[in-house]
Amino acid sequence: MTKTLSKHQKNLSAIIHAATFSKYVIPFGNFIVPLILWTAYRNDHQFIDQNGKQVLNFQISLLLYSFVIGILTVPFFLGFLPNIFHHGLFNLNHINEFNGLNFNFSVDQFKFLWPLGIAGFALVGLFIVNIVYTILGTIRTSEGINFKYPITINFIK
Repeated sequence: MTKTLSKHQKNLSAIIHAATFSKYVIPFGNFIVPLILWTAYRNDHQFIDQNGKQVLNFQISLLLYSFVIGILTVPFFLGFLPNIFHHGLFNLNHINEFNGLNFNFSVDQFKFLWPLGIAGFALVGLFIVNIVYTILGTIRTSEGINFKYPITINFIK
């Protein structure tokens, strides 16, 4: 920024970034708390306006990415679901004969796990990216440096 930023602007911008951690206490707190802080001060300070937009865009992007990953895994899970109950993993078609459950697993029965494993790794990766870049954003904005999140889609311009 070309002009000097006040301590209030830097601190409030850092608080907006750090407020995304409120999702661990308040459902959807990563959207609600930064949105409240941003809307309260966006007209007063351009630095706060920029950072509020960045935070909200990043959180919305992460939600969208998580949703897409979840949607992509649904066909694999649904393709596996019928095998659980009918001649599959648990052999539940013989439950009325009282001969117990069949727990003989083979590697072929777990072919569905690799896409779910990839999706799990992707979600863990998004979680780590969220934690790391939120901390970096908080630190950088408290120093008065503009921070731009990676992998962000600009929904709010």
